[in-house]
Amino acid sequence: MKYRPARLTAVAMAAALALTAAACSQESTGTGDTVKLVIGYQSKTINTVTAGTLLKAKGFLEQRLGKLTEAGGPEYQVEWQDYDTGAPITAQMVAEKIDIGSMGDYPLLINGSRTQDNERAKTALVSITGYNPKGALNMVVVPPNSTARTLNDLAGQKVSASVGSAGHGTLVQALTRAGIDPKTGVEVLNQQPQIGASALESGQVAGLSQFVAWPGLLVFQNKAKLLYDGAELNVPTFHGVVARRDYANQHPEVLNAFLQAQLDATEFLNKQPLEAAKIVADSSGLAQEVVYLYNGPGGTSFDTTPKAKLIAALQDDVRYLKSIGDFADLDIGKFVDPTALQKAFAERGLDYAAELAKTVNPSLVSGTDPVSGKPADNPALAGEIWLQGRDETQPAADPTSLLRAVKQARAEGKTVRAAYVPDAELGTRWFADKAVWVRDGDTYLPFTTAAAAQRHLAAHPAGATVTYEQAVSEVRP
Repeated sequence: MKYRPARLTAVAMAAALALTAAACSQESTGTGDTVKLVIGYQSKTINTVTAGTLLKAKGFLEQRLGKLTEAGGPEYQVEWQDYDTGAPITAQMVAEKIDIGSMGDYPLLINGSRTQDNERAKTALVSITGYNPKGALNMVVVPPNSTARTLNDLAGQKVSASVGSAGHGTLVQALTRAGIDPKTGVEVLNQQPQIGASALESGQVAGLSQFVAWPGLLVFQNKAKLLYDGAELNVPTFHGVVARRDYANQHPEVLNAFLQAQLDATEFLNKQPLEAAKIVADSSGLAQEVVYLYNGPGGTSFDTTPKAKLIAALQDDVRYLKSIGDFADLDIGKFVDPTALQKAFAERGLDYAAELAKTVNPSLVSGTDPVSGKPADNPALAGEIWLQGRDETQPAADPTSLLRAVKQARAEGKTVRAAYVPDAELGTRWFADKAVWVRDGDTYLPFTTAAAAQRHLAAHPAGATVTYEQAVSEVRP
Protein backbone atom coordinates (compact mmCIF):
# COMPACT_ATOMS: atom_id res chain seq x y z
CA MET A 1 0.00 0.00 0.00
CA LYS A 2 2.79 2.42 0.69
CA TYR A 3 3.68 2.47 -3.05
CA ARG A 4 0.13 3.10 -4.31
CA PRO A 5 0.21 6.92 -3.95
CA ALA A 6 3.41 7.06 -5.97
CA ARG A 7 1.84 4.88 -8.66
CA LEU A 8 -1.30 7.00 -8.81
CA THR A 9 0.86 10.11 -9.07
CA ALA A 10 2.78 8.64 -11.98
CA VAL A 11 -0.46 7.72 -13.75
CA ALA A 12 -1.83 11.18 -13.15
CA MET A 13 1.33 12.76 -14.45
CA ALA A 14 1.24 10.61 -17.60
CA ALA A 15 -2.35 11.59 -18.19
CA ALA A 16 -1.54 15.24 -17.73
CA LEU A 17 1.34 15.01 -20.19
CA ALA A 18 -0.90 13.28 -22.70
CA LEU A 19 -3.51 16.00 -22.35
CA THR A 20 -0.81 18.69 -22.78
CA ALA A 21 0.51 17.03 -25.91
CA ALA A 22 -2.99 16.71 -27.29
CA ALA A 23 -3.65 20.36 -26.55
CA CYS A 24 -0.46 21.42 -28.32
CA SER A 25 -1.32 19.27 -31.32
CA GLN A 26 -4.86 20.61 -31.42
CA GLU A 27 -3.67 24.21 -31.21
CA SER A 28 -1.29 23.68 -34.12
CA THR A 29 -3.35 21.47 -36.42
CA GLY A 30 -6.93 22.33 -35.56
CA THR A 31 -9.83 20.09 -34.59
CA GLY A 32 -11.94 17.57 -36.41
CA ASP A 33 -11.77 18.09 -40.15
CA THR A 34 -10.15 21.53 -39.86
CA VAL A 35 -6.39 21.92 -40.19
CA LYS A 36 -4.97 25.07 -38.62
CA LEU A 37 -1.93 26.92 -39.91
CA VAL A 38 -0.32 29.72 -37.88
CA ILE A 39 2.00 32.06 -39.75
CA GLY A 40 4.34 34.56 -38.14
CA TYR A 41 5.32 37.51 -40.32
CA GLN A 42 6.59 41.10 -40.10
CA SER A 43 4.38 43.54 -41.97
CA LYS A 44 6.96 46.34 -41.86
CA THR A 45 9.93 44.18 -42.83
CA ILE A 46 9.14 44.55 -46.48
CA ASN A 47 11.69 42.08 -47.81
CA THR A 48 9.48 39.33 -46.40
CA VAL A 49 6.32 40.57 -48.15
CA THR A 50 6.11 37.59 -50.51
CA ALA A 51 5.75 35.36 -47.45
CA GLY A 52 3.84 37.90 -45.39
CA THR A 53 2.15 41.22 -46.13
CA LEU A 54 1.67 40.86 -49.90
CA LEU A 55 0.91 37.15 -49.65
CA LYS A 56 -1.74 37.81 -47.00
CA ALA A 57 -3.30 40.75 -48.82
CA LYS A 58 -3.59 38.93 -52.14
CA GLY A 59 -5.04 35.80 -50.56
CA PHE A 60 -2.87 33.49 -52.64
CA LEU A 61 -2.44 30.97 -49.81
CA GLU A 62 -6.11 30.80 -48.87
CA GLN A 63 -6.99 30.32 -52.55
CA ARG A 64 -4.64 27.36 -52.89
CA LEU A 65 -5.78 25.77 -49.64
CA GLY A 66 -9.37 26.30 -50.75
CA LYS A 67 -8.68 24.26 -53.88
CA LEU A 68 -7.38 21.42 -51.70
CA THR A 69 -10.64 21.49 -49.75
CA GLU A 70 -12.68 21.49 -52.96
CA ALA A 71 -10.73 18.44 -54.10
CA GLY A 72 -11.94 16.50 -51.06
CA GLY A 73 -9.45 17.62 -48.45
CA PRO A 74 -10.20 19.06 -45.02
CA GLU A 75 -11.03 22.66 -44.23
CA TYR A 76 -8.03 24.89 -43.56
CA GLN A 77 -7.86 27.75 -41.08
CA VAL A 78 -5.03 30.28 -41.53
CA GLU A 79 -4.03 32.59 -38.69
CA TRP A 80 -1.62 35.46 -39.44
CA GLN A 81 0.40 36.89 -36.55
CA ASP A 82 2.26 40.17 -37.12
CA TYR A 83 5.51 40.98 -35.27
CA ASP A 84 8.13 43.73 -35.37
CA THR A 85 11.18 41.43 -35.46
CA GLY A 86 12.03 37.77 -35.91
CA ALA A 87 12.77 37.10 -32.22
CA PRO A 88 9.15 36.72 -31.02
CA ILE A 89 8.36 34.54 -34.03
CA THR A 90 11.16 32.21 -32.99
CA ALA A 91 9.90 32.19 -29.40
CA GLN A 92 6.47 31.12 -30.63
CA MET A 93 7.96 28.44 -32.86
CA VAL A 94 9.95 27.08 -29.92
CA ALA A 95 6.60 26.89 -28.08
CA GLU A 96 5.13 25.09 -31.13
CA LYS A 97 2.56 27.87 -31.58
CA ILE A 98 3.71 29.12 -34.99
CA ASP A 99 4.13 26.71 -37.89
CA ILE A 100 5.70 28.88 -40.58
CA GLY A 101 7.62 32.14 -40.10
CA SER A 102 9.70 34.62 -42.07
CA MET A 103 12.64 36.72 -40.86
CA GLY A 104 16.14 37.99 -41.67
CA ASP A 105 19.33 35.95 -41.97
CA TYR A 106 20.68 36.36 -38.44
CA PRO A 107 17.28 35.66 -36.80
CA LEU A 108 16.93 32.63 -39.10
CA LEU A 109 20.12 31.17 -37.64
CA ILE A 110 18.94 31.84 -34.10
CA ASN A 111 15.62 30.20 -35.02
CA GLY A 112 17.35 27.06 -36.24
CA SER A 113 19.64 26.96 -33.23
CA ARG A 114 16.95 27.40 -30.59
CA THR A 115 14.47 24.95 -32.09
CA GLN A 116 16.88 22.14 -32.94
CA ASP A 117 16.71 20.26 -29.62
CA ASN A 118 12.92 19.79 -29.74
CA GLU A 119 11.70 17.47 -32.50
CA ARG A 120 8.25 19.12 -32.50
CA ALA A 121 9.71 22.63 -32.71
CA LYS A 122 12.69 21.89 -34.98
CA THR A 123 12.66 24.06 -38.09
CA ALA A 124 14.07 24.08 -41.60
CA LEU A 125 14.90 27.00 -43.87
CA VAL A 126 12.62 26.19 -46.82
CA SER A 127 12.84 29.26 -49.06
CA ILE A 128 14.21 32.77 -49.51
CA THR A 129 11.99 35.83 -49.80
CA GLY A 130 14.41 38.56 -50.91
CA TYR A 131 18.11 39.37 -50.82
CA ASN A 132 20.73 41.98 -51.62
CA PRO A 133 24.05 40.61 -52.91
CA LYS A 134 26.11 43.32 -51.17
CA GLY A 135 24.23 43.84 -47.90
CA ALA A 136 22.29 47.05 -48.58
CA LEU A 137 19.22 45.81 -46.69
CA ASN A 138 20.76 47.02 -43.42
CA MET A 139 21.93 50.58 -42.73
CA VAL A 140 23.01 52.95 -39.98
CA VAL A 141 21.30 56.34 -39.75
CA VAL A 142 21.92 59.40 -37.59
CA PRO A 143 19.85 62.52 -36.80
CA PRO A 144 19.56 65.05 -39.67
CA ASN A 145 21.72 67.58 -37.82
CA SER A 146 24.40 65.09 -36.79
CA THR A 147 27.99 66.05 -37.56
CA ALA A 148 28.97 62.38 -37.91
CA ARG A 149 30.30 61.49 -41.35
CA THR A 150 31.67 57.99 -40.72
CA LEU A 151 31.11 55.16 -38.23
CA ASN A 152 34.22 56.26 -36.37
CA ASP A 153 32.33 59.39 -35.33
CA LEU A 154 29.95 57.19 -33.30
CA ALA A 155 32.77 55.85 -31.09
CA GLY A 156 31.96 56.18 -27.41
CA GLN A 157 28.28 56.99 -28.08
CA LYS A 158 24.96 55.18 -27.82
CA VAL A 159 23.59 53.34 -30.85
CA SER A 160 20.17 51.71 -31.02
CA ALA A 161 19.81 48.23 -32.55
CA SER A 162 17.71 45.10 -32.09
CA VAL A 163 20.30 42.70 -30.68
CA GLY A 164 20.44 39.50 -32.70
CA SER A 165 18.84 41.12 -35.74
CA ALA A 166 20.37 41.56 -39.18
CA GLY A 167 20.71 45.28 -38.46
CA HIS A 168 22.73 44.55 -35.34
CA GLY A 169 24.88 42.07 -37.24
CA THR A 170 25.72 44.71 -39.83
CA LEU A 171 26.65 47.16 -37.07
CA VAL A 172 28.98 44.65 -35.41
CA GLN A 173 30.71 43.77 -38.68
CA ALA A 174 30.97 47.40 -39.78
CA LEU A 175 32.41 48.58 -36.46
CA THR A 176 34.93 45.75 -36.49
CA ARG A 177 36.10 46.71 -39.96
CA ALA A 178 36.38 50.32 -38.83
CA GLY A 179 38.69 49.23 -36.00
CA ILE A 180 36.10 49.81 -33.27
CA ASP A 181 35.42 47.10 -30.69
CA PRO A 182 31.65 46.49 -31.04
CA LYS A 183 31.42 45.55 -27.36
CA THR A 184 33.29 48.47 -25.84
CA GLY A 185 33.63 51.04 -28.62
CA VAL A 186 29.95 51.99 -28.61
CA GLU A 187 27.07 51.42 -26.22
CA VAL A 188 24.43 49.36 -28.02
CA LEU A 189 20.90 49.83 -26.71
CA ASN A 190 18.77 46.76 -27.43
CA GLN A 191 15.55 48.30 -28.76
CA GLN A 192 12.71 47.40 -31.08
CA PRO A 193 12.88 49.39 -34.35
CA GLN A 194 10.12 51.88 -33.53
CA ILE A 195 11.51 52.47 -30.03
CA GLY A 196 14.93 53.07 -31.53
CA ALA A 197 13.44 55.47 -34.05
CA SER A 198 11.90 57.49 -31.24
CA ALA A 199 15.19 57.43 -29.31
CA LEU A 200 17.01 58.76 -32.37
CA GLU A 201 14.48 61.53 -32.89
CA SER A 202 14.62 62.59 -29.24
CA GLY A 203 18.41 62.61 -29.14
CA GLN A 204 18.75 59.69 -26.71
CA VAL A 205 21.00 57.84 -29.16
CA ALA A 206 23.57 59.05 -31.68
CA GLY A 207 22.69 56.46 -34.30
CA LEU A 208 20.36 53.63 -35.20
CA SER A 209 21.29 50.42 -37.04
CA GLN A 210 18.32 48.59 -38.48
CA PHE A 211 16.97 46.46 -41.29
CA VAL A 212 14.57 47.51 -44.02
CA ALA A 213 12.38 49.46 -44.19
CA TRP A 214 13.39 51.53 -41.14
CA PRO A 215 16.45 53.37 -42.54
CA GLY A 216 14.62 54.38 -45.72
CA LEU A 217 11.49 55.31 -43.80
CA LEU A 218 13.29 57.61 -41.35
CA VAL A 219 15.28 59.29 -44.13
CA PHE A 220 12.12 59.71 -46.23
CA GLN A 221 10.41 61.34 -43.24
CA ASN A 222 13.40 63.71 -42.82
CA LYS A 223 13.96 62.26 -39.35
CA ALA A 224 17.42 60.88 -40.19
CA LYS A 225 20.22 60.84 -42.71
CA LEU A 226 22.22 57.87 -43.87
CA LEU A 227 25.63 57.40 -42.28
CA TYR A 228 26.55 53.88 -43.33
CA ASP A 229 25.31 51.78 -46.24
CA GLY A 230 25.46 48.05 -45.42
CA ALA A 231 26.55 47.43 -49.02
CA GLU A 232 30.02 48.63 -47.99
CA LEU A 233 30.47 45.24 -46.33
CA ASN A 234 29.87 43.52 -49.67
CA VAL A 235 28.33 40.57 -47.82
CA PRO A 236 24.94 39.22 -48.97
CA THR A 237 21.98 39.79 -46.68
CA PHE A 238 18.61 38.11 -47.07
CA HIS A 239 15.30 37.13 -45.55
CA GLY A 240 13.74 33.70 -45.67
CA VAL A 241 11.06 31.27 -44.54
CA VAL A 242 11.33 28.64 -41.82
CA ALA A 243 8.83 25.85 -41.21
CA ARG A 244 8.44 23.47 -38.29
CA ARG A 245 9.48 20.07 -39.61
CA ASP A 246 6.92 18.26 -37.46
CA TYR A 247 4.08 20.32 -38.88
CA ALA A 248 5.39 19.97 -42.44
CA ASN A 249 5.63 16.20 -42.04
CA GLN A 250 2.05 16.03 -40.80
CA HIS A 251 0.72 18.40 -43.46
CA PRO A 252 3.06 18.41 -46.49
CA GLU A 253 0.22 19.68 -48.65
CA VAL A 254 0.04 22.85 -46.52
CA LEU A 255 3.75 23.63 -46.90
CA ASN A 256 3.43 22.96 -50.62
CA ALA A 257 0.46 25.33 -50.86
CA PHE A 258 2.41 27.97 -48.93
CA LEU A 259 5.44 27.75 -51.20
CA GLN A 260 3.25 27.76 -54.31
CA ALA A 261 1.51 30.85 -52.94
CA GLN A 262 4.88 32.47 -52.21
CA LEU A 263 5.86 31.84 -55.83
CA ASP A 264 2.57 33.46 -56.87
CA ALA A 265 3.36 36.52 -54.76
CA THR A 266 6.95 36.68 -56.01
CA GLU A 267 5.83 36.57 -59.63
CA PHE A 268 3.21 39.26 -58.99
CA LEU A 269 5.74 41.57 -57.30
CA ASN A 270 8.35 41.19 -60.03
CA LYS A 271 5.82 41.78 -62.81
CA GLN A 272 3.79 44.54 -61.13
CA PRO A 273 6.14 46.19 -58.60
CA LEU A 274 4.26 49.49 -58.33
CA GLU A 275 0.91 47.80 -57.73
CA ALA A 276 2.57 45.44 -55.24
CA ALA A 277 4.07 48.43 -53.43
CA LYS A 278 0.63 50.02 -53.14
CA ILE A 279 -0.84 46.84 -51.67
CA VAL A 280 2.00 46.51 -49.16
CA ALA A 281 1.79 50.19 -48.24
CA ASP A 282 -1.96 49.99 -47.66
CA SER A 283 -1.55 46.86 -45.54
CA SER A 284 1.51 47.90 -43.51
CA GLY A 285 0.94 51.62 -43.06
CA LEU A 286 4.30 52.41 -44.66
CA ALA A 287 4.56 55.15 -47.28
CA GLN A 288 4.27 53.71 -50.77
CA GLU A 289 7.36 55.66 -51.83
CA VAL A 290 9.38 53.84 -49.15
CA VAL A 291 7.99 50.43 -50.04
CA TYR A 292 8.79 51.03 -53.71
CA LEU A 293 12.35 52.05 -52.83
CA TYR A 294 13.01 48.48 -51.73
CA ASN A 295 10.39 46.48 -53.64
CA GLY A 296 10.81 48.35 -56.92
CA PRO A 297 13.08 47.47 -59.87
CA GLY A 298 16.73 47.38 -58.92
CA GLY A 299 15.94 47.15 -55.21
CA THR A 300 15.65 43.85 -53.36
CA SER A 301 16.08 40.71 -55.47
CA PHE A 302 12.90 38.73 -54.85
CA ASP A 303 13.92 35.15 -55.60
CA THR A 304 12.86 32.11 -53.59
CA THR A 305 15.92 29.92 -54.21
CA PRO A 306 18.72 29.61 -51.60
CA LYS A 307 21.73 30.81 -53.62
CA ALA A 308 25.14 29.35 -52.80
CA LYS A 309 26.48 32.81 -51.85
CA LEU A 310 23.60 33.35 -49.42
CA ILE A 311 24.23 30.06 -47.66
CA ALA A 312 27.96 30.75 -47.56
CA ALA A 313 27.21 34.12 -45.91
CA LEU A 314 24.94 32.32 -43.46
CA GLN A 315 27.82 30.09 -42.45
CA ASP A 316 29.97 33.16 -41.86
CA ASP A 317 27.24 34.83 -39.79
CA VAL A 318 27.69 32.15 -37.14
CA ARG A 319 30.83 33.94 -35.92
CA TYR A 320 28.82 37.06 -35.13
CA LEU A 321 26.15 35.15 -33.24
CA LYS A 322 28.75 33.33 -31.19
CA SER A 323 30.40 36.66 -30.40
CA ILE A 324 27.24 37.87 -28.65
CA GLY A 325 26.76 34.54 -26.86
CA ASP A 326 23.41 33.88 -28.48
CA PHE A 327 24.07 30.78 -30.52
CA ALA A 328 24.52 27.03 -30.19
CA ASP A 329 26.18 25.18 -33.07
CA LEU A 330 23.84 24.48 -35.97
CA ASP A 331 24.41 22.23 -38.97
CA ILE A 332 23.65 24.73 -41.74
CA GLY A 333 23.68 21.99 -44.38
CA LYS A 334 20.82 20.20 -42.65
CA PHE A 335 19.01 23.39 -41.61
CA VAL A 336 18.68 24.55 -45.22
CA ASP A 337 16.20 22.17 -46.85
CA PRO A 338 14.94 23.19 -50.32
CA THR A 339 13.23 19.82 -50.96
CA ALA A 340 9.70 21.20 -50.70
CA LEU A 341 10.60 24.22 -52.83
CA GLN A 342 12.07 21.97 -55.51
CA LYS A 343 8.79 20.04 -55.55
CA ALA A 344 6.82 23.28 -55.89
CA PHE A 345 8.99 24.32 -58.83
CA ALA A 346 8.54 20.94 -60.52
CA GLU A 347 4.76 21.14 -60.17
CA ARG A 348 4.81 24.50 -61.97
CA GLY A 349 7.04 23.17 -64.73
CA LEU A 350 9.90 25.43 -63.67
CA ASP A 351 13.60 24.59 -63.81
CA TYR A 352 14.78 24.85 -60.20
CA ALA A 353 18.46 24.40 -61.04
CA ALA A 354 18.33 27.19 -63.61
CA GLU A 355 16.64 29.56 -61.15
CA LEU A 356 19.14 28.67 -58.44
CA ALA A 357 22.02 29.56 -60.76
CA LYS A 358 20.64 33.02 -61.61
CA THR A 359 22.22 35.96 -59.81
CA VAL A 360 20.64 38.90 -61.67
CA ASN A 361 17.81 40.79 -59.98
CA PRO A 362 14.54 39.48 -61.51
CA SER A 363 13.15 43.03 -61.56
CA LEU A 364 15.19 45.81 -63.17
CA VAL A 365 14.44 49.26 -64.59
CA SER A 366 13.62 48.98 -68.28
CA GLY A 367 12.20 50.99 -71.17
CA THR A 368 13.36 54.05 -73.07
CA ASP A 369 14.33 57.26 -71.31
CA PRO A 370 11.98 59.89 -72.80
CA VAL A 371 14.45 62.70 -72.06
CA SER A 372 17.65 61.25 -73.53
CA GLY A 373 16.04 58.77 -75.89
CA LYS A 374 18.43 56.13 -74.61
CA PRO A 375 17.46 52.69 -73.27
CA ALA A 376 17.40 52.48 -69.48
CA ASP A 377 19.04 49.08 -69.47
CA ASN A 378 22.16 49.48 -67.33
CA PRO A 379 21.34 48.50 -63.70
CA ALA A 380 24.35 50.48 -62.46
CA LEU A 381 22.93 53.71 -63.94
CA ALA A 382 19.20 53.40 -64.61
CA GLY A 383 16.75 55.13 -62.30
CA GLU A 384 13.07 56.05 -62.14
CA ILE A 385 10.92 59.12 -61.72
CA TRP A 386 7.45 58.82 -60.25
CA LEU A 387 5.25 61.81 -61.09
CA GLN A 388 2.31 62.73 -58.88
CA GLY A 389 -0.95 61.35 -60.21
CA ARG A 390 0.70 58.71 -62.40
CA ASP A 391 0.18 54.97 -62.05
CA GLU A 392 3.49 54.23 -63.71
CA THR A 393 7.06 55.43 -63.40
CA GLN A 394 9.30 57.05 -66.01
CA PRO A 395 12.68 55.40 -66.68
CA ALA A 396 15.92 57.39 -66.68
CA ALA A 397 18.98 56.01 -68.47
CA ASP A 398 21.41 57.53 -65.96
CA PRO A 399 21.49 59.92 -62.97
CA THR A 400 22.28 63.00 -65.07
CA SER A 401 19.34 62.29 -67.33
CA LEU A 402 17.15 61.78 -64.27
CA LEU A 403 18.05 65.26 -63.05
CA ARG A 404 17.12 66.66 -66.46
CA ALA A 405 13.78 64.86 -66.28
CA VAL A 406 13.09 66.32 -62.84
CA LYS A 407 13.99 69.79 -64.11
CA GLN A 408 11.74 69.37 -67.13
CA ALA A 409 8.84 68.08 -65.04
CA ARG A 410 9.06 71.08 -62.72
CA ALA A 411 9.16 73.45 -65.69
CA GLU A 412 5.93 71.87 -66.91
CA GLY A 413 4.30 72.35 -63.52
CA LYS A 414 4.40 68.67 -62.61
CA THR A 415 5.19 67.35 -59.14
CA VAL A 416 7.77 64.63 -58.68
CA ARG A 417 6.41 62.22 -56.09
CA ALA A 418 9.69 60.30 -55.84
CA ALA A 419 12.85 59.70 -57.83
CA TYR A 420 15.17 56.73 -57.43
CA VAL A 421 18.83 56.35 -58.45
CA PRO A 422 21.52 53.69 -57.91
CA ASP A 423 24.51 54.74 -55.81
CA ALA A 424 27.46 55.37 -58.15
CA GLU A 425 29.86 53.32 -56.02
CA LEU A 426 27.82 50.49 -54.48
CA GLY A 427 24.74 50.32 -56.68
CA THR A 428 22.29 50.70 -53.79
CA ARG A 429 18.89 52.02 -54.92
CA TRP A 430 18.20 55.26 -53.05
CA PHE A 431 16.05 58.39 -53.04
CA ALA A 432 17.52 60.92 -55.49
CA ASP A 433 16.66 63.88 -53.25
CA LYS A 434 18.31 62.23 -50.22
CA ALA A 435 21.52 61.28 -52.04
CA VAL A 436 24.83 63.10 -51.78
CA TRP A 437 25.56 64.45 -55.27
CA VAL A 438 28.91 65.04 -56.93
CA ARG A 439 29.32 67.17 -60.07
CA ASP A 440 32.16 65.93 -62.25
CA GLY A 441 32.20 68.03 -65.42
CA ASP A 442 28.77 67.69 -67.01
CA THR A 443 28.13 64.41 -65.21
CA TYR A 444 26.32 64.11 -61.90
CA LEU A 445 26.86 61.16 -59.61
CA PRO A 446 24.69 60.18 -56.61
CA PHE A 447 25.97 58.49 -53.46
CA THR A 448 24.05 57.13 -50.50
CA THR A 449 26.48 58.59 -47.94
CA ALA A 450 28.86 61.51 -47.54
CA ALA A 451 31.68 59.02 -46.92
CA ALA A 452 31.06 57.39 -50.30
CA ALA A 453 31.09 60.79 -52.03
CA GLN A 454 34.38 61.63 -50.33
CA ARG A 455 35.91 58.37 -51.51
CA HIS A 456 35.02 59.33 -55.06
CA LEU A 457 36.36 62.86 -54.70
CA ALA A 458 39.64 61.55 -53.30
CA ALA A 459 40.13 59.74 -56.60
CA HIS A 460 38.61 62.52 -58.72
CA PRO A 461 39.69 65.84 -57.16
CA ALA A 462 38.21 67.86 -60.04
CA GLY A 463 34.72 67.00 -58.83
CA ALA A 464 32.67 68.87 -56.24
CA THR A 465 29.75 68.04 -53.97
CA VAL A 466 26.46 69.79 -54.70
CA THR A 467 23.02 69.61 -53.18
CA TYR A 468 20.19 67.89 -54.99
CA GLU A 469 18.52 71.20 -55.69
CA GLN A 470 21.77 72.60 -57.07
CA ALA A 471 22.15 69.60 -59.32
CA VAL A 472 18.63 69.95 -60.69
CA SER A 473 19.12 73.67 -61.24
CA GLU A 474 22.54 73.41 -62.87
CA VAL A 475 22.11 70.34 -65.08
CA ARG A 476 22.20 71.21 -68.77
CA PRO A 477 19.23 70.27 -70.99
